[in-house]
Amino acid sequence: MKSFSELIYSQERAPGEAITKVETHTPKIEAPDTVKANEAFEVKVFVGPHPNTVEHSIRRIELYFYEEGRSFNPIRLATTELEPVYSEPEVRFKVKLKKSGVIYAVEYCNLHGLWEARKEIKVE
Repeated sequence: MKSFSELIYSQERAPGEAITKVETHTPKIEAPDTVKANEAFEVKVFVGPHPNTVEHSIRRIELYFYEEGRSFNPIRLATTELEPVYSEPEVRFKVKLKKSGVIYAVEYCNLHGLWEARKEIKVE
């Protein structure tokens, strides 16, 4: 039996047929490399190009933060549910961090499962 973490695909870990889905399913994260402590900044997460039909679409995007020095990680920052046909898999979040760490974006495709990406953020 696999652990749940083994069920999440990434650019580095996409076995077999999943390798062909890396470009269209791995979330892309746009955010500054360095931010000021406790100052809001924007994080954009998008997926695609990807179909957006009832039969095949991105249904959820989640944002997590692994904070350096914190005993229990990650912190769930946000979750967005997406409806096929009517909404596109692109979301923007305003985030404030106290410490440096790694932002993780996880998206769910109703046909091809969970995919993740990450970006290190330095806090000054």
